Amino acid sequence: MSLYVLGINHQTAPVALRERVAFAPDALAPALASLRSLPGVHEAVLLSTCNRTELYAHAEGDGRPLADWLAAHPEAGDALHGYLYRHRDADAVRHLFRVASGLDSLVLGEPQILGQVKQAWVASREAGALGGQLDRLFQQAFATAKRTRTDTRIGANPVSVASIAVRLAQDNFARLDESTVLLIGAGETIELAARHLAEAKAQRMLVANRTLAHAQDLASRHGGIALPLTELDRHLAEADVVISATAARTPILHRAQVEQALRARRHRPMLLLDLAVPRDIAHDVSGLRDVFLYTVDDLERVIEDNRRSRREAAEQAEAIIELQTSRFVEQWQASNRQQPLLQLRAHGEAARAEALAKARQQLAAGMPPEQALELLAHTLTNRLLHAPTVALREAARSGDAQLARAAERMFPPAPTGDADA
Repeated sequence: MSLYVLGINHQTAPVALRERVAFAPDALAPALASLRSLPGVHEAVLLSTCNRTELYAHAEGDGRPLADWLAAHPEAGDALHGYLYRHRDADAVRHLFRVASGLDSLVLGEPQILGQVKQAWVASREAGALGGQLDRLFQQAFATAKRTRTDTRIGANPVSVASIAVRLAQDNFARLDESTVLLIGAGETIELAARHLAEAKAQRMLVANRTLAHAQDLASRHGGIALPLTELDRHLAEADVVISATAARTPILHRAQVEQALRARRHRPMLLLDLAVPRDIAHDVSGLRDVFLYTVDDLERVIEDNRRSRREAAEQAEAIIELQTSRFVEQWQASNRQQPLLQLRAHGEAARAEALAKARQQLAAGMPPEQALELLAHTLTNRLLHAPTVALREAARSGDAQLARAAERMFPPAPTGDADA
């Protein structure tokens, strides 16, 4: 039995592939059930964010069925194999600890990923795909992430993709205090963007969402105006900056819509920041004049400055993760070594309980105690020795000398003759 991690992220795969492998929240439960049905897979967790899709499993074998299962995801295809990273046991543990601590994120040290890892853990638990091994692993990941943020400055001045997007708009495109910003969506990323825009004193903020009540709630907290998504075309031309991050499976903004908005704006430039995976804004929009379209992958250059400033804190966090990985793997391996003993004891206890219950029934039916005791001993001996006897016979037939030697160590021959002879 091994721990496995397989996945793709912003470092190994382009957004065009990541969006094809992303799992919508309502698809997690059936996907986990499908995973658990694979031979040898005992537990599974799926983590799917805008920057990564990862499969965590406690399973038997070499992990190849897990990779094949992920590649069979409706829109992934065999090409996925070339982009997958695979980690096993200690490397899998280390990878999860780094992910939860924000060390594997597009924005080094960003705090949102820990919440997303917890959501993946909850989803697996609710779907019945979480067992003791992965539960223990994820609990330790949460503790490790907390420690890296407490003991280092990796979490100082938290930076997110949303804050980087707002900074990009502010520093390279327009004065936000003279601009209208349209936010599409009402989830955590848009919430963070709205907060940063309010701090930057954006002149006007529009919030469009499929569920108007969610848009109204967000807009009321940050001084914006709520719109139903159906009115997007009507207000798009008002926006100097558009920031979009929804959970839609297909684009929300298409080339024709943006062309119409540009005509209404007399071709005043627009900055479009697509923070969603799958993408909210059709790729061909980037070909329009007077449009500047950025995706999460395009933010990589802006984020490099953040990485440099946090490198020292990251090195300290890596040392903590290395220590916690060693401790977890040592405990996990010790637990695995105890498993055969626990199984043997459970087998013995089950045999004892069954033989004792049968003896009590025989006594209650009037069987003489001596006879009942004799049958109890006979039944218990047969139950305890049946499996080892079958295994040793099979070993003798197949020439498995290792099992025979193990049996000799466990059951040494009884002493014979006079010890003083």
